[in-house]
Amino acid sequence: MRQPPLRVGVFGLLGSGNLGNDGSLEAVLGYLRAEHPEAAVDALCGGPEVVAARYRIPATRLNWYRGEYRTASRAGAIAAKGLGKLVDAVRTAAWVRRHDVVIVPGMGVLEATLPLRPWGFPYALFLLCASGRLFGTRVALVGVGAAEIADRPTRALVCWSARLAAYRSYRDTLSRDAMRAMGVDTARDEVYPDLAFALPMPPPTGASPGSSGRGSPGPVCVGVMDFHGGNDDRAGAERIHRRYLDGTTRFVRALVEDGRPVRLLTGDGIDAPVVAAILAAVDSPLVTAAEATSLADLMAETAAADAVVATRYHNLVCALRAGTPTLALSYAAKSDALMERMGLGAYCHPAREVDADRLIEQFRALEQRSAQLRQTLDERNLTADRQIEQQFTALTTALFPRADASKETP
Repeated sequence: MRQPPLRVGVFGLLGSGNLGNDGSLEAVLGYLRAEHPEAAVDALCGGPEVVAARYRIPATRLNWYRGEYRTASRAGAIAAKGLGKLVDAVRTAAWVRRHDVVIVPGMGVLEATLPLRPWGFPYALFLLCASGRLFGTRVALVGVGAAEIADRPTRALVCWSARLAAYRSYRDTLSRDAMRAMGVDTARDEVYPDLAFALPMPPPTGASPGSSGRGSPGPVCVGVMDFHGGNDDRAGAERIHRRYLDGTTRFVRALVEDGRPVRLLTGDGIDAPVVAAILAAVDSPLVTAAEATSLADLMAETAAADAVVATRYHNLVCALRAGTPTLALSYAAKSDALMERMGLGAYCHPAREVDADRLIEQFRALEQRSAQLRQTLDERNLTADRQIEQQFTALTTALFPRADASKETP
């Protein structure tokens, strides 16, 4: 008898304006369409309209209450949020029950390196994983990021989510170590490159102008972020943001004074005010803002640059995947780990304490070694390609035993 199609769900803050999250989804959808074309795929996500239109899959809103991620100050909004938590428990369970497999594609779902409330996404993730265990639906946390969490409610929800999942893999060793340190058994968990490394590399743009002798120095991409520190930095958030913005602006101004074209990149819609502030402060035709709507767009921007200086994690991923020498304005250990993995560990600068003079020195040192670093990135990207293939093979074995067995049947 012909078996019914596998029902696969994807889950997360997808379609909500974060290009890194959507890039991870795109990578997983590419895998499913190539390896499991018979699967019926839909999403429970933050931006269902965007996901449905862009990726052509049915999508349902993650939260019943549309103001879930806005601060509630009025009694009515507070009551609606509270009611929403109860409604979401029922909605999530009903959605999970309809699936054979649910995949959480990448993202930093097990970390709190940016401001995060326990009853926001950590609660949603816990509902997902608990529902999966209750109804026998295999939930997979694939290539996710994790970090040790100090806040006890958030830590508890994250750890129980991880324990209840049927499959876990991480995008770096630090993530696996963090979960182990928080008491999760990670003996069978593997580490692979970030899922964005599964996306196609941009086509070659030719020799780099500044580093390969083709003429005057070429453009520099500067990836900016609406950065206010992490979950434990709320008291000093404005001071951290001001220092970050001032230091980054001074760096961009120094590039312009050297005659360098600068392309400002973002990775989330919330970064737009930072771009506007830098454009207003520098006020030069050499500084322009890219209008990227996907990781593919970001990779194309970074591939056309001589060098990249970036803050958001997936801005770094795109630049490194494109093979462009990159300097990280690092706001979390995951950025340092990524740079080390790709052979550029020496080119990190703290986002919390941007020192424009020191940043300029590091940037010049980066450009002096441009040709060598491009070769290093080419080699590391080939390794990442092989490891991503291993990730998807492991995922098929863990989640799709029916399909895996059919391939072995003569």
